[in-house]
Amino acid sequence: QVQLVESGGGLVQAGDSLRLSCAASGRTFSSYAMGWFRQAPGKEREFVARISYGGGSTSYADSVKGRFTISRDNAKNTVFLQMNSLKPEDTAVYYCAADATYLMVRPQYWGQGTQVTVSS
Repeated sequence: QVQLVESGGGLVQAGDSLRLSCAASGRTFSSYAMGWFRQAPGKEREFVARISYGGGSTSYADSVKGRFTISRDNAKNTVFLQMNSLKPEDTAVYYCAADATYLMVRPQYWGQGTQVTVSS
C-alpha cells in the first residue's frame, strides 16, 4: 500500500514557476514508477509526466515538454514537478500517481490532488 500526499500548488501569474512535491509512504517507494497527471475543469484527467523507478527515464506530455521537469528523491520518498513558464492553460488540479509499471496506463495509487491556478 502506498499513500501519496501532494503539496506546492497555488495561484501564480503567467510566466511564473511552481514546484510540486509528492510525499509517499512505505518502504518500497523505489519499486514504483511515479507520475503527475492533471485535470482541468470540465476536462478529463490527462498525463503530464512520469519517471522510472531509479529516475533514469522520464516522459512528458507534448504540452509541457521543455517547461516542466519531473524528478525523484528515493531517499526521501518524494517526487517533484518543477513547472516553469506557466500558462493559464496549465490551470488544473495536479495529481501524483504511483504504479508498478513505467507506462502507468492505470496507476495503482493516487494522491488527493493540489490546485494550480495560473492567471493571465
